Amino acid sequence: MKAHALEALAARALFAGTRALPWPGGLGAGAALGALAGAIGLRRRVAESNLALAFPERAPGERAAILAAHYREVGRIAAEYARLPELAKAPDGRVVAEVHGLEHFEAQRGRGAIVMTGHYGNFELFGSYFTRLNPIDFVVKPLSNPRVETLVSDLRRRAGVGIIPLGGGLKRIFRALRDGHWVAMLADQDARRHGVFVPFFGRLASTPEGPARLALQAGVPILSGFIRRRADGRHDVDFEPAYLPTGGPTEANVVALTAWHTARLEQEIRRAPEHWFWLHRRWKTAPPPNTGS
Repeated sequence: MKAHALEALAARALFAGTRALPWPGGLGAGAALGALAGAIGLRRRVAESNLALAFPERAPGERAAILAAHYREVGRIAAEYARLPELAKAPDGRVVAEVHGLEHFEAQRGRGAIVMTGHYGNFELFGSYFTRLNPIDFVVKPLSNPRVETLVSDLRRRAGVGIIPLGGGLKRIFRALRDGHWVAMLADQDARRHGVFVPFFGRLASTPEGPARLALQAGVPILSGFIRRRADGRHDVDFEPAYLPTGGPTEANVVALTAWHTARLEQEIRRAPEHWFWLHRRWKTAPPPNTGS
């Protein structure tokens, strides 16, 4: 399709342009591009509504400042994407400034685990960083544009990451876990009627149940953590202790575990809200009647 070809051409041009700049210069260009996206109102109403739901106690001006910072950060992440293999393999201290709690993940080397974070900070870099510790596979939803999907998949593979397509990849996930791989998943966007409803910023949100169900069914721990950008452009990474859920994959256990990792993500977002992806309609799906709101 002509539209797909144009999108792929634009993506290649963006990646080539940012790679032509030194990494700090690329961050500056990305921030400017993100600010432009904010200025023209790209998904602004969605983001403003999300922020009002999440932070009703904050003044409109404060929420506007969070959103402006978020647009700039989205632009920086887009600029970094083009050089994901280079950044993932950079020596410690150059791109990732500090790592906290590394011992929690090192203790799980060679043993299958589910890696959890959210659409928070440069989460692709967060996941790619683990390649220096243990084989890791990303569970990803293929993009609608196959040409851009090929471009993105190539970057992930060159960063050392394995790829398992979302949907139809269940056997591959269990095989990866049995082989001692870590499987990285995100579960912080609206799952429509296929999700479970758990609290998120004081209201029920449809949330993917996959990571919780897989961890319970396979009997593997959840490794969670977050990446945040410093003022100098580098990143800090926090690794948290492994969480081994108990009990089988009953509906009650799946909901409880999903609520647990969603609550942990909310804590992190409250710490640095500009890092989370506010441009998605997180509360799009209303909960069933008699389930609260």
